[in-house]
Amino acid sequence: MGRKKKGIPIHGWLIIDKPLEISSNNVVGKARWLTKAQKVGHGGTLDPLASGVLPLAFGEATKTVSFVMDGTKTYRFEVTWGETRTTDDAEGEISATCEKRPSKAEIEAILPTFLGAVEQIPPKFSAIKINGQRAYKLARADEDIEMTARTVQIDRLELIDMPDANRAVFEVDCGKGTYVRSLGRDIAAKLDTLGYISVLRRTKVGPFDEKSAISLDFLEEIVHSDALSESLLAIETVLDDISALALSEEEARKIRQGMPLHRDLDNTAILRLMYEDKLLALAKIEDGFVRPFRVFNY
Repeated sequence: MGRKKKGIPIHGWLIIDKPLEISSNNVVGKARWLTKAQKVGHGGTLDPLASGVLPLAFGEATKTVSFVMDGTKTYRFEVTWGETRTTDDAEGEISATCEKRPSKAEIEAILPTFLGAVEQIPPKFSAIKINGQRAYKLARADEDIEMTARTVQIDRLELIDMPDANRAVFEVDCGKGTYVRSLGRDIAAKLDTLGYISVLRRTKVGPFDEKSAISLDFLEEIVHSDALSESLLAIETVLDDISALALSEEEARKIRQGMPLHRDLDNTAILRLMYEDKLLALAKIEDGFVRPFRVFNY
Protein backbone atom coordinates (compact mmCIF):
# COMPACT_ATOMS: atom_id res chain seq x y z
CA MET A 1 0.00 0.00 0.00
CA GLY A 2 1.16 3.57 -0.80
CA ARG A 3 1.92 5.92 2.04
CA LYS A 4 -0.90 8.27 2.95
CA LYS A 5 -0.13 11.92 2.18
CA LYS A 6 0.20 14.20 5.16
CA GLY A 7 -2.17 17.11 5.44
CA ILE A 8 -5.71 18.01 4.45
CA PRO A 9 -6.87 17.38 0.85
CA ILE A 10 -7.82 20.87 -0.37
CA HIS A 11 -8.45 21.44 -4.09
CA GLY A 12 -8.85 24.76 -5.89
CA TRP A 13 -7.34 28.23 -6.28
CA LEU A 14 -6.76 30.87 -3.64
CA ILE A 15 -5.61 34.31 -4.77
CA ILE A 16 -3.25 36.07 -2.38
CA ASP A 17 -2.40 39.78 -2.50
CA LYS A 18 1.33 39.31 -1.90
CA PRO A 19 2.83 41.97 0.36
CA LEU A 20 6.23 43.55 -0.22
CA GLU A 21 9.48 42.05 1.04
CA ILE A 22 8.32 38.45 1.20
CA SER A 23 9.16 35.86 -1.45
CA SER A 24 6.50 33.96 -3.39
CA ASN A 25 7.83 30.68 -1.94
CA ASN A 26 7.45 32.05 1.59
CA VAL A 27 3.81 32.93 0.81
CA VAL A 28 3.29 29.33 -0.35
CA GLY A 29 4.96 28.07 2.85
CA LYS A 30 2.77 30.23 5.07
CA ALA A 31 -0.40 29.18 3.21
CA ARG A 32 0.54 25.52 3.56
CA TRP A 33 1.26 25.98 7.28
CA LEU A 34 -2.00 27.87 7.92
CA THR A 35 -4.28 25.53 5.94
CA LYS A 36 -2.40 22.26 6.66
CA ALA A 37 -3.01 21.45 2.96
CA GLN A 38 -1.40 18.37 1.40
CA LYS A 39 -0.13 20.27 -1.62
CA VAL A 40 0.27 23.98 -2.52
CA GLY A 41 2.06 25.71 -5.39
CA HIS A 42 2.00 29.16 -6.98
CA GLY A 43 1.07 30.30 -10.48
CA GLY A 44 4.02 32.56 -11.31
CA THR A 45 6.73 34.06 -9.10
CA LEU A 46 6.65 37.66 -7.92
CA ASP A 47 9.91 39.30 -6.80
CA PRO A 48 10.11 40.12 -3.05
CA LEU A 49 10.00 43.85 -3.97
CA ALA A 50 6.81 43.32 -6.00
CA SER A 51 3.30 43.14 -4.55
CA GLY A 52 0.00 41.96 -5.93
CA VAL A 53 -1.85 39.01 -7.39
CA LEU A 54 -0.22 35.66 -6.54
CA PRO A 55 -2.48 32.70 -7.41
CA LEU A 56 -1.99 29.68 -5.13
CA ALA A 57 -2.94 26.25 -6.45
CA PHE A 58 -4.12 23.70 -3.88
CA GLY A 59 -4.18 19.95 -4.45
CA GLU A 60 -5.34 18.93 -7.92
CA ALA A 61 -5.28 22.58 -9.06
CA THR A 62 -1.47 22.24 -9.22
CA LYS A 63 -2.04 20.22 -12.40
CA THR A 64 -3.36 23.39 -14.10
CA VAL A 65 -0.63 25.86 -13.03
CA SER A 66 0.80 26.04 -16.57
CA PHE A 67 -2.49 27.52 -17.83
CA VAL A 68 -2.05 30.45 -15.44
CA MET A 69 1.65 30.93 -16.08
CA ASP A 70 1.06 30.94 -19.85
CA GLY A 71 -1.71 33.53 -19.56
CA THR A 72 -1.55 37.31 -19.93
CA LYS A 73 -0.41 39.32 -16.91
CA THR A 74 -1.04 42.97 -16.02
CA TYR A 75 1.41 45.08 -14.03
CA ARG A 76 1.35 48.64 -12.73
CA PHE A 77 4.86 49.96 -12.28
CA GLU A 78 6.72 53.14 -11.49
CA VAL A 79 9.98 54.14 -13.19
CA THR A 80 12.30 56.57 -11.41
CA TRP A 81 14.39 58.51 -13.92
CA GLY A 82 18.01 59.57 -13.74
CA GLU A 83 19.55 56.44 -12.20
CA THR A 84 20.32 52.85 -13.08
CA ARG A 85 20.53 50.19 -10.40
CA THR A 86 22.47 46.92 -10.53
CA THR A 87 19.23 44.94 -10.19
CA ASP A 88 17.08 47.27 -12.37
CA ASP A 89 14.89 47.85 -9.30
CA ALA A 90 15.09 49.66 -5.96
CA GLU A 91 16.95 46.77 -4.29
CA GLY A 92 20.21 47.33 -6.20
CA GLU A 93 23.04 49.79 -5.84
CA ILE A 94 23.22 52.91 -8.01
CA SER A 95 25.44 52.14 -11.01
CA ALA A 96 25.05 55.33 -13.07
CA THR A 97 23.21 58.67 -13.03
CA CYS A 98 22.12 61.33 -15.53
CA GLU A 99 20.27 64.65 -15.50
CA LYS A 100 17.70 64.13 -18.27
CA ARG A 101 14.02 63.89 -17.30
CA PRO A 102 11.60 62.99 -20.11
CA SER A 103 8.40 64.96 -20.77
CA LYS A 104 4.94 63.40 -21.03
CA ALA A 105 4.95 63.94 -24.82
CA GLU A 106 8.34 62.26 -25.18
CA ILE A 107 7.21 59.25 -23.13
CA GLU A 108 3.93 58.79 -25.00
CA ALA A 109 5.69 59.06 -28.36
CA ILE A 110 7.94 56.04 -27.75
CA LEU A 111 5.45 53.66 -26.06
CA PRO A 112 4.08 52.19 -29.34
CA THR A 113 7.60 50.92 -30.19
CA PHE A 114 7.29 48.45 -27.30
CA LEU A 115 4.05 46.83 -28.50
CA GLY A 116 3.79 43.40 -30.09
CA ALA A 117 6.61 40.85 -30.20
CA VAL A 118 9.68 42.65 -28.87
CA GLU A 119 13.25 41.60 -28.09
CA GLN A 120 14.14 41.93 -24.43
CA ILE A 121 17.32 41.21 -22.48
CA PRO A 122 16.43 39.87 -19.01
CA PRO A 123 18.02 41.45 -15.92
CA LYS A 124 21.26 39.90 -14.69
CA PHE A 125 19.57 39.54 -11.32
CA SER A 126 16.98 37.02 -12.50
CA ALA A 127 16.29 33.31 -12.02
CA ILE A 128 17.25 32.41 -15.60
CA LYS A 129 19.80 29.61 -15.73
CA ILE A 130 23.20 30.14 -17.39
CA ASN A 131 25.25 26.95 -17.69
CA GLY A 132 23.12 25.38 -14.97
CA GLN A 133 23.48 28.30 -12.52
CA ARG A 134 20.90 30.95 -11.65
CA ALA A 135 21.87 34.30 -13.19
CA TYR A 136 21.33 36.18 -9.92
CA LYS A 137 23.81 33.92 -8.10
CA LEU A 138 26.45 34.61 -10.74
CA ALA A 139 25.66 38.34 -10.65
CA ARG A 140 25.99 38.42 -6.85
CA ALA A 141 29.40 36.77 -7.20
CA ASP A 142 30.40 39.61 -9.59
CA GLU A 143 30.85 37.17 -12.46
CA ASP A 144 30.75 38.71 -15.93
CA ILE A 145 27.63 37.22 -17.49
CA GLU A 146 25.95 37.92 -20.79
CA MET A 147 22.18 37.65 -20.88
CA THR A 148 20.64 36.46 -24.15
CA ALA A 149 17.80 38.45 -25.69
CA ARG A 150 14.40 36.75 -25.87
CA THR A 151 11.17 37.60 -27.65
CA VAL A 152 8.27 38.59 -25.41
CA GLN A 153 4.73 39.76 -26.16
CA ILE A 154 3.45 43.15 -24.99
CA ASP A 155 -0.22 43.83 -25.78
CA ARG A 156 -0.72 47.16 -24.01
CA LEU A 157 1.59 49.77 -22.50
CA GLU A 158 0.16 53.02 -21.13
CA LEU A 159 1.44 56.02 -19.20
CA ILE A 160 -0.91 56.32 -16.20
CA ASP A 161 0.55 59.11 -14.09
CA MET A 162 3.55 61.42 -13.59
CA PRO A 163 3.67 62.25 -9.86
CA ASP A 164 6.67 64.53 -10.44
CA ALA A 165 9.52 65.09 -12.91
CA ASN A 166 11.48 62.14 -11.49
CA ARG A 167 8.80 59.47 -11.74
CA ALA A 168 6.29 58.00 -14.19
CA VAL A 169 3.67 55.30 -13.61
CA PHE A 170 2.78 52.78 -16.34
CA GLU A 171 0.47 49.83 -16.91
CA VAL A 172 1.36 46.88 -19.13
CA ASP A 173 -0.44 43.76 -20.38
CA CYS A 174 2.22 41.23 -21.29
CA GLY A 175 2.84 37.58 -22.03
CA LYS A 176 4.90 34.84 -20.40
CA GLY A 177 8.56 35.57 -19.70
CA THR A 178 8.32 39.38 -19.79
CA TYR A 179 10.55 41.15 -17.27
CA VAL A 180 9.03 44.47 -16.20
CA ARG A 181 12.42 45.48 -14.77
CA SER A 182 13.88 45.14 -18.28
CA LEU A 183 10.94 47.04 -19.74
CA GLY A 184 11.51 49.99 -17.37
CA ARG A 185 15.22 50.02 -18.17
CA ASP A 186 14.53 49.89 -21.93
CA ILE A 187 11.90 52.65 -21.82
CA ALA A 188 14.48 54.89 -20.14
CA ALA A 189 17.14 54.00 -22.72
CA LYS A 190 14.72 54.80 -25.56
CA LEU A 191 14.18 58.21 -23.95
CA ASP A 192 17.95 58.77 -23.82
CA THR A 193 17.98 58.70 -20.04
CA LEU A 194 18.38 56.18 -17.22
CA GLY A 195 15.72 54.56 -15.07
CA TYR A 196 14.84 51.72 -12.72
CA ILE A 197 11.64 50.17 -11.37
CA SER A 198 10.86 51.81 -8.04
CA VAL A 199 7.37 50.28 -7.54
CA LEU A 200 5.98 47.09 -9.08
CA ARG A 201 2.53 45.59 -8.58
CA ARG A 202 0.85 42.74 -10.45
CA THR A 203 -2.85 43.45 -10.83
CA LYS A 204 -3.92 40.47 -12.96
CA VAL A 205 -2.77 36.95 -13.86
CA GLY A 206 -4.85 35.05 -16.40
CA PRO A 207 -8.44 35.05 -15.07
CA PHE A 208 -7.44 36.29 -11.59
CA ASP A 209 -7.39 39.96 -10.59
CA GLU A 210 -7.17 42.12 -7.47
CA LYS A 211 -10.91 41.76 -6.76
CA SER A 212 -10.49 38.06 -5.97
CA ALA A 213 -7.26 38.52 -3.96
CA ILE A 214 -7.09 38.27 -0.17
CA SER A 215 -4.34 39.22 2.29
CA LEU A 216 -2.31 36.69 4.28
CA ASP A 217 -3.90 38.13 7.43
CA PHE A 218 -7.38 37.47 6.02
CA LEU A 219 -6.30 33.93 5.07
CA GLU A 220 -5.37 33.37 8.71
CA GLU A 221 -8.80 34.66 9.78
CA ILE A 222 -10.80 32.45 7.42
CA VAL A 223 -8.74 29.36 8.28
CA HIS A 224 -9.42 29.88 12.00
CA SER A 225 -13.13 30.44 11.34
CA ASP A 226 -13.44 27.43 8.99
CA ALA A 227 -14.49 29.72 6.10
CA LEU A 228 -11.65 28.82 3.70
CA SER A 229 -14.01 27.18 1.20
CA GLU A 230 -15.80 30.51 0.65
CA SER A 231 -12.62 32.07 -0.80
CA LEU A 232 -11.47 28.96 -2.68
CA LEU A 233 -12.07 29.11 -6.45
CA ALA A 234 -12.81 26.02 -8.55
CA ILE A 235 -9.94 24.33 -10.40
CA GLU A 236 -11.68 24.94 -13.74
CA THR A 237 -11.62 28.73 -13.19
CA VAL A 238 -8.35 28.74 -15.16
CA LEU A 239 -9.85 26.61 -17.94
CA ASP A 240 -12.93 28.69 -18.81
CA ASP A 241 -11.80 29.30 -22.39
CA ILE A 242 -11.41 25.55 -23.06
CA SER A 243 -14.41 23.73 -24.57
CA ALA A 244 -16.20 21.38 -22.18
CA LEU A 245 -17.63 17.92 -22.85
CA ALA A 246 -20.15 16.35 -20.44
CA LEU A 247 -19.68 12.62 -19.80
CA SER A 248 -22.01 9.82 -18.75
CA GLU A 249 -21.20 7.69 -15.70
CA GLU A 250 -19.78 4.90 -17.88
CA GLU A 251 -17.65 7.34 -19.88
CA ALA A 252 -16.36 8.92 -16.68
CA ARG A 253 -15.34 5.47 -15.39
CA LYS A 254 -13.36 4.80 -18.58
CA ILE A 255 -11.62 8.18 -18.45
CA ARG A 256 -10.64 7.61 -14.80
CA GLN A 257 -8.94 4.41 -15.96
CA GLY A 258 -7.09 6.33 -18.67
CA MET A 259 -9.09 4.75 -21.51
CA PRO A 260 -9.94 6.76 -24.66
CA LEU A 261 -13.53 7.43 -25.77
CA HIS A 262 -14.66 7.19 -29.36
CA ARG A 263 -16.28 10.48 -30.43
CA ASP A 264 -16.86 11.77 -33.95
CA LEU A 265 -15.25 15.13 -33.30
CA ASP A 266 -12.62 17.19 -35.08
CA ASN A 267 -9.09 17.11 -33.72
CA THR A 268 -8.66 19.81 -31.09
CA ALA A 269 -5.82 21.00 -28.89
CA ILE A 270 -7.48 20.50 -25.48
CA LEU A 271 -10.92 19.55 -24.20
CA ARG A 272 -12.28 19.82 -20.66
CA LEU A 273 -14.11 16.64 -19.57
CA MET A 274 -16.86 17.18 -17.00
CA TYR A 275 -18.89 14.70 -14.96
CA GLU A 276 -21.78 15.91 -12.79
CA ASP A 277 -20.49 19.51 -13.14
CA LYS A 278 -17.06 18.56 -11.82
CA LEU A 279 -13.80 18.66 -13.74
CA LEU A 280 -12.73 15.09 -14.42
CA ALA A 281 -9.89 15.39 -16.94
CA LEU A 282 -8.18 17.30 -19.70
CA ALA A 283 -8.06 15.49 -23.01
CA LYS A 284 -7.06 15.78 -26.65
CA ILE A 285 -9.12 14.59 -29.60
CA GLU A 286 -7.02 12.56 -32.01
CA ASP A 287 -8.45 10.64 -34.97
CA GLY A 288 -11.92 10.36 -33.49
CA PHE A 289 -10.80 9.43 -29.98
CA VAL A 290 -10.93 11.51 -26.82
CA ARG A 291 -7.65 10.74 -25.07
CA PRO A 292 -7.18 11.98 -21.46
CA PHE A 293 -3.71 13.33 -20.65
CA ARG A 294 -4.45 14.77 -17.20
CA VAL A 295 -6.98 13.17 -14.84
CA PHE A 296 -8.10 14.92 -11.64
CA ASN A 297 -8.55 12.89 -8.45
CA TYR A 298 -10.63 14.64 -5.80
